[in-house]
Amino acid sequence: MDNLNQDLTSLLRRAGLDNSGGEWGSRILLVAGIVLICYLAVKLFRHLVTPALQRISAQTRTMWDDHLFDDKVLHAACRLIPPVLLYLLLPLAFGDDPSLLKLLHKGCSIYLIVVTIALLNTFLSALYDISNKHETLRDRPLKGIYQMLKLVTVSVGIVLIIGILIDRNATSILAGLGASAAVLMLIFKDSILGLVAGVQLSANDMLRPGDWITMSKYGADGYVIEVTLTTVKVQNFDKTITTIPPYALVSDSFQNWRGMRECGGRRIKRSVFIDARTIRRCTPEETARLREKGYLAADTSQEIVNLQALREYLANYLSNCPDVRSDLMSMVRTLQPTSEGVPLEFYCFTRHFEWIPYEAFQSALTDRVLTLLPEFGLQAFQRPAGTDLHERH
Repeated sequence: MDNLNQDLTSLLRRAGLDNSGGEWGSRILLVAGIVLICYLAVKLFRHLVTPALQRISAQTRTMWDDHLFDDKVLHAACRLIPPVLLYLLLPLAFGDDPSLLKLLHKGCSIYLIVVTIALLNTFLSALYDISNKHETLRDRPLKGIYQMLKLVTVSVGIVLIIGILIDRNATSILAGLGASAAVLMLIFKDSILGLVAGVQLSANDMLRPGDWITMSKYGADGYVIEVTLTTVKVQNFDKTITTIPPYALVSDSFQNWRGMRECGGRRIKRSVFIDARTIRRCTPEETARLREKGYLAADTSQEIVNLQALREYLANYLSNCPDVRSDLMSMVRTLQPTSEGVPLEFYCFTRHFEWIPYEAFQSALTDRVLTLLPEFGLQAFQRPAGTDLHERH
């Protein structure tokens, strides 16, 4: 290396430069040559190696290699070439000046650490894209874990850069940081809690992006759109966004409606209050009329209570309704009588779990029950209003 520098210096001296000019001229030429080599190496990698790797990955049946060898990852890897070549070739130009060479090597090392961090973060982003395409991992809240890995990568890089700048070993810097662990815990409290909560949410399959959750404490009632290291974003049905700390989902209780969507049925649980004064046995004429209209079976007992007849008809209607899941629980029952009447509750699971079709079917079912009450000689109970008192007088 010294011979090359000396040869260029002597060559420049023969060209008419003095000793000082020859030395700096040779350094400038060597630096220009090193920069040219770095430039050509980068161009070679981008125009030959990158297309070759992408062609090979495109011919495979797997998809993960397409993400690992996409433009972002390969361009980030290409940025490693200049600092490595500079670190190796700079002694050619500055081998006779150890102090300057040491300073330049520090700069190259810092440059190398920065581009390595960028490459690792790009690689982690590619892994996240791969996990989003994987059948078993796409619904897992892994974004927070990848964010934590990126944070650790950047933190390690910062420690290494500080060690280079102050000429200290990275382990001694970490040992010094151990004394301020309490301060670091306070600074990174949300990140640490978010990481632990993210692992628990993922391991226990408690939450996935796209789940409908309800958490009244935070005013959340909608679909999970993003799970990060420090926040869980929920888009409510009024299109507002609610942010929840991940650790709150572990420490507090929330309702996840995923099971409803997976089973394909949404529960209906409604009650109609019957005026207790209208509950009585059906007369033979009423029983015959209800049989003619198909509200009662032919083998129904003559001495049947009108509320029981309505209950049996509704139970049979729900079991044969195409909008009701017959393989899930379905029943009609009377609850404990109250001061507001006798509650008649119908309980079933409809196939419509989307909001508008669900509400439409539930309303239609309630309307049907209310309109059937007079057919069975029943009346719905409601508190008297001012018009009721006026009519009585």
